[in-house]
Amino acid sequence: MDHTPFPITDGSDVAPREGSKATAATLVYRELKRDLLRRSFAAGQRLLIEQIAERYGVGTNPVREALNRLAAERMVDREDQRGFSVPILSTEHFREIVKTRCWLEGRALTESVRNPTEAWEDGIVLSLHRLLRTPFLFGQDIEDGEDNQKWEVRHREFHLALIANCGSQWLFRFCEEMMDQAERYRYISDTKSYPRRNSDDEHRRIAEAAIAGQADLAAAHLIDQYELTLELYESKVTTETADDADTETGKTKENS
Repeated sequence: MDHTPFPITDGSDVAPREGSKATAATLVYRELKRDLLRRSFAAGQRLLIEQIAERYGVGTNPVREALNRLAAERMVDREDQRGFSVPILSTEHFREIVKTRCWLEGRALTESVRNPTEAWEDGIVLSLHRLLRTPFLFGQDIEDGEDNQKWEVRHREFHLALIANCGSQWLFRFCEEMMDQAERYRYISDTKSYPRRNSDDEHRRIAEAAIAGQADLAAAHLIDQYELTLELYESKVTTETADDADTETGKTKENS
């Protein structure tokens, strides 16, 4: 089996022939997907083709193609007679995503560790170095217009580098799709309320175990990280629900 590491991209390197219909559709797909991941649209919001076309300065046909592609990836919902909309987020859905990521990426990482190459190890070292040098901005550090997009790109590159030697293009692609689904929830965890965690150490532990050839330990560290992310997300949702309930109770007392 060929264990040449799969190329790592941030999803923005697609370059169809200039002037073709695919060019416009692909560009809209990339921009719309990015905006979906960055919460530019509200959960449940209808995605009207004409409005999307105006937003990105293209015709309706490329938008329709892009939306159909995103629907196939489950990044948008598609219903007969109702068109397209942004999927509703739920804790139960995120639990399922995390469980599936643990299955898929745990296996992909294990296969990569068991079939190491110099190129694969170099990819991990380089991507970890870049990730650790990229700051993650928290609430008090964020200025208007800033976000953690650069960190998110580096973070994705690192996790893809870990599994790049899994030997299965299908498994690699499925892992990429699940990463996209998980990113939607990571953006929900607003940096102003997201608990501080030592993610640098988490990533170092995974990388060190992988490069040392400790497949089971590397997979365990990876799974621990994903389960911690889920735990923090659930805690945030629970806190917000309790705050909303307290607010409603206060309003009821004021009106009684």
